[in-house]
Amino acid sequence: MPHDKLKRQITAEAARRVTRGQETNLARARLTAARNLARGWVHPADLPSDLDIREELQLQTRLTSAARPEADSREDARFDHYRSLLAPLAHVMQPRDRHPEGDALYHSLQVFVLVQNESPWDEELLLAALLHDVGKGIDPLDHVAAGLEALAGWISERTAWLIAHHGDAQRLHDGELGRRALRRLRAHDDFDALLLLARCDRAGRLPGARVPDLEEALTAIREIARLCGDEDS
Repeated sequence: MPHDKLKRQITAEAARRVTRGQETNLARARLTAARNLARGWVHPADLPSDLDIREELQLQTRLTSAARPEADSREDARFDHYRSLLAPLAHVMQPRDRHPEGDALYHSLQVFVLVQNESPWDEELLLAALLHDVGKGIDPLDHVAAGLEALAGWISERTAWLIAHHGDAQRLHDGELGRRALRRLRAHDDFDALLLLARCDRAGRLPGARVPDLEEALTAIREIARLCGDEDS
């Protein structure tokens, strides 16, 4: 099989395995896809990079959304998009001194559970908790901006504000936030929600903590949207 064609096929299959929930680790998805397609040894040059798979995940999400009937595609596409951004975080290992719990997905699920315990019906805050670090799978050097760009059009302005400022709330906790920035935060209607998110972000770093899997977390948020009548938001 020509090398470029094999690499494209491995990339597509690895992305499909992540999207379907068969794998949450990009390395395992890549190796399983290569094993299934090549049925033998694969040259390293024929294996896609993590970036190749992430780009394919986003492409598959867009194509899947376009192929569905309009009546049910919007909500399916929304959660497919969240899944495509969250699943790669299982492969994003964080600095052990600040995140002894391990990968970014495990951390995000811990934050989601902690927020859920205190504010179980606030869909927008729960989404901010689950999605606040998705940019770490795209651009670790500026993960907030990268995450917000990837989520543009898929989250509410309130969820975007919470994600955009969760780092400011951490700086406030550390005594590093300037007075002017603090005044702006305090003036916002969601200042208390932001403090809750930041508190859960700090607490969600426990090795061995019990969390739901990604599908369970997404299903819980989707059920809240359905019960609250916000599935088209």
